[in-house]
Amino acid sequence: MSAAVEIERAVRRDNELTLLVSCAHCALPVPAARIEADRLNQFCCDGCRSVNGILHAAGLERYYDERALAGVTPNTARRSQRKFEELDGATFQKEHYQVLSPSVVATDFVLEGVHCSACVWLVERLSRVVPSVIEARYDLGRSTLRVSWEKSACKLSEIARALDSLGYCPHPAHSTALAAEQRRGDRALLLRLGIAGAAAGNVMLMALALYSGNFAGMSAEYVALFRFGSLLIATPTVFWAGAVFFRGALAALRTRTPHMDLPVSIGILTGYLGSTVNTLRGTGEVYFDSLCTLIFLLLVGRYLQRTHQRRSARASDLLSALAPSIAHLLESGGTRDVPADGVVAGDIVEVRQGERVAIDGVVTLGRSAVDCSLLTGESLPVELSPGERVHAGTTNLSSRLEIRVEAAGASTRLGRLMQSVETAQRERAPIVRLADRVAGRFVLAILVVAALTLLLWLWLDPAHAVDHTVALLVVTCPCALGMATPLAVSAALRKAARGGVLFKSGEFVEALSQPGVIVFDKTGTLTEGRLTLVSWLGDETAQAFARAAEANSGHPIALAFQRAFAENELYCENRVELTGGLRAHVIGRDVLVGSLSLVQRELERVPAWAQRAVQSHADGGRTPVLVAMDGQVRAVAAFADSVRSDARSSLKRLGTLGFRFQVLSGDHQRVVDSVVKELGISFEATVGGATPEAKCEAVSQLRAAGQRVFMVGDGVNDANAMVAADVGIAVHGGAEACLSAADAFTTRPGLATIAFAAEGARRTMQVIRRGIALSLGYNLIGIGFAVTGHLDPLVAAILMPLSSITVVTAALRARTFEEPAS
Repeated sequence: MSAAVEIERAVRRDNELTLLVSCAHCALPVPAARIEADRLNQFCCDGCRSVNGILHAAGLERYYDERALAGVTPNTARRSQRKFEELDGATFQKEHYQVLSPSVVATDFVLEGVHCSACVWLVERLSRVVPSVIEARYDLGRSTLRVSWEKSACKLSEIARALDSLGYCPHPAHSTALAAEQRRGDRALLLRLGIAGAAAGNVMLMALALYSGNFAGMSAEYVALFRFGSLLIATPTVFWAGAVFFRGALAALRTRTPHMDLPVSIGILTGYLGSTVNTLRGTGEVYFDSLCTLIFLLLVGRYLQRTHQRRSARASDLLSALAPSIAHLLESGGTRDVPADGVVAGDIVEVRQGERVAIDGVVTLGRSAVDCSLLTGESLPVELSPGERVHAGTTNLSSRLEIRVEAAGASTRLGRLMQSVETAQRERAPIVRLADRVAGRFVLAILVVAALTLLLWLWLDPAHAVDHTVALLVVTCPCALGMATPLAVSAALRKAARGGVLFKSGEFVEALSQPGVIVFDKTGTLTEGRLTLVSWLGDETAQAFARAAEANSGHPIALAFQRAFAENELYCENRVELTGGLRAHVIGRDVLVGSLSLVQRELERVPAWAQRAVQSHADGGRTPVLVAMDGQVRAVAAFADSVRSDARSSLKRLGTLGFRFQVLSGDHQRVVDSVVKELGISFEATVGGATPEAKCEAVSQLRAAGQRVFMVGDGVNDANAMVAADVGIAVHGGAEACLSAADAFTTRPGLATIAFAAEGARRTMQVIRRGIALSLGYNLIGIGFAVTGHLDPLVAAILMPLSSITVVTAALRARTFEEPAS
């Protein structure tokens, strides 16, 4: 063994520092048994070794530099080892392939394991690993990877296996048609915007020539040329690029609901018709330049709004991200992989250790611990034995299970839950934006004032009646009002994203700006979402034996043992998973680690001091675990889901804004009470043992009582309640379905980001109100000058964009979401 490895493996006893070999891929400690003395790079598992080899073979070693720059904590490479042959079937191709050309097709994948910018960098360079891939683009908002490839050169299953080999297990994304429709809409809007921008630039050059001619002189034929040229360019801009505003105005008239598109359309049509008449007459002012600029700027604002209104709304997308797309069907000849939604009631499927369950059913063979936290919110695993029911979306932690199928696909409890999330998202009434509410009254007022101005000047001076009315409509055209609000919201959304909060739409910024009741799930929100050792009573020498017995296990309690105690030279033999714990031989010593009921079954006697400690910890909402060696109880360990370090201070910040708090958790009531007691913050209600359906019902009742409700959670069990709330907020690290159902989600751990979001939302609404006030104040002044005949249409056309620039600049430069202190 080399000297370098000897130094790294050196262990200093008596509480001194322990130096360990780090994995060359994930940087986690390498178990002593896996260290290879003759190799420079060491790996903690075969998955990390494989990914590292692939990266070097493809020339993608820069991934490690990108990961270091991102400052993220690396994870062990997880590979499913699936073959993905179902992706090559004709049915799948028909439903999921999008034909880009005779030889090139594309599809979308939902990827597991993408958690930082380095991961995005890597998956977008998929063509280095699979040469037949033409392009790979990752959509961070939808957590989907769009892949295009040469169909004749390779199969989709090969691409999926390549992604899986990198540690990013792919699932089919079922919204390919929806994504294609959204892209078509984006292209159409960008085309309108581009034509309007080009027209505005050319017409403004002609207008500059006309304005210069007013002072320096210009022959009549050139004046006519520039006027008719402006009319020719402006006509398609008004009636094609501006058609979106006319459609909105017609809808407002049909529904008798004043909308900002109505005065915009009237102003555009009035300016266009007046300019056209003056062009044909050869006298009077023309406003084609102002009209094209107005349409261009309004389309810019509409496009920015559109980019922030993306929704992941299909239940099938959520389902595919949570439940596996295949199941291991047991047949007389062995095991066969089949589509998960293709199994039927009565079939027997196999679920291996570490896999997620694909169906609802009853255990027929095997005992194991199952992690139900994503579905129920229960932080502790559930012990299963034959005859007990298990649901899709849960994770098998301990050992192999055979399950008799009762429901699959959309018929599972998870499928029904996701369907209800989709339905609620589709039926939720949209919140009317503040600018539209103001515009409703503004529209009626402007139309009335314009009519009165026309009548007044027809009586006083018919020759100038149309000019004064046009000046009024141009100067009061709500361009500033229409752009300031969406641009202020867009700027605020960008600043919020930099601060760690992603809002799906500006309407949720408005909702969060007003205080109400914040309903918290406990696990992963108020707490860290993982078990931590909080107490050890007994022989400390037993710690190393317990750590060795629990090594390499994925059970939450085993992971807590591994985090609590450093890896040692002890090694485990003959580990046997039991209901409630495990039994193992560690260097010849019999070690039993588990619950009180397990230890009572396995040993003749449990001492009184250990029973008292177990009862004390259980009463305090902690999870007690006994450690026995050679038939004698040696220690009692207690684990708890520790409260987040910033929870108390963040709740106090929210309290100063007027928010009130409740807890709805799937955990046991005494666990919830323990966390609330530790926080020391007043909660209106604290409820434990709440099912996903109960959470949704509780939130709906609060809203029915007139409360403004904000739901904060991280699991699938919170998704329905999030949709039912005014605003659903998913915290960092939440499940995919939770993020899809939420209206906002945080990209940084802890509750400080939620307080930051509420404070920023309040400042954003202040900025919007200030912008609306400035716009209305400017319009009132303009109305006064126009009605009294002191405002020329040409001056009005110049003032209108200047006012818009002023209001928009103020909105964009406003300090809304300040970066939280790190």
